[in-house]
Amino acid sequence: MLNADFVRDRILEALPGSEVEVRDTTGTGDHFEARVVSPAFAGKPMVQQHQLVYAPLQQWLKTGELHALALKTYSPEQWQKLGQR
Repeated sequence: MLNADFVRDRILEALPGSEVEVRDTTGTGDHFEARVVSPAFAGKPMVQQHQLVYAPLQQWLKTGELHALALKTYSPEQWQKLGQR
């Protein structure tokens, strides 16, 4: 069973310098949602942003340990335009 900290840490390892928040949506350790703000997303379409987040989690997605991960991804500029920082 995974936890939100584990998922967050894998994302941060792949995208250092990012702001990452992860929440277990069901309490079962296999459904999560994440908000990731990363300079690595600048100029990339949403599909590529999501691919960058999913990449370090493939091992757990393939085994089903991580069943679902809902993503909200932003570059720092996008996040700032939303008035979040």
